[in-house]
Amino acid sequence: MTVNELADLLNAKIANLADGEREVSTGYCGDFLSFVMGKAPADCAWFTVMSNVNVCAVASLTDCATVVVCEGVVPDDALVHRATEQEVNLIMTDLDIYHAATLTAASFKA
Repeated sequence: MTVNELADLLNAKIANLADGEREVSTGYCGDFLSFVMGKAPADCAWFTVMSNVNVCAVASLTDCATVVVCEGVVPDDALVHRATEQEVNLIMTDLDIYHAATLTAASFKA
């Protein structure tokens, strides 16, 4: 699925859409940034509630397809600005992490 399709699936709002046609191959859930840096696979949708500028650095380092900020958390302005500069896809959903990730996983099986 693409980032655009994932955003539709999660009824997500767009904070930054650098490449809506980028393919998402899997998901990763995590808020402890050092774990995400070491374990998130490339091309994943990273589900988190973290909303500060450091998220962009980790997303770039891991080459994730998109960051999905969950639970209605709104990214701070510095994160949105940096995501725009570094061309990181950044979307927001009101779903909790569990439901966003399981809905996404189910769509891969369909």
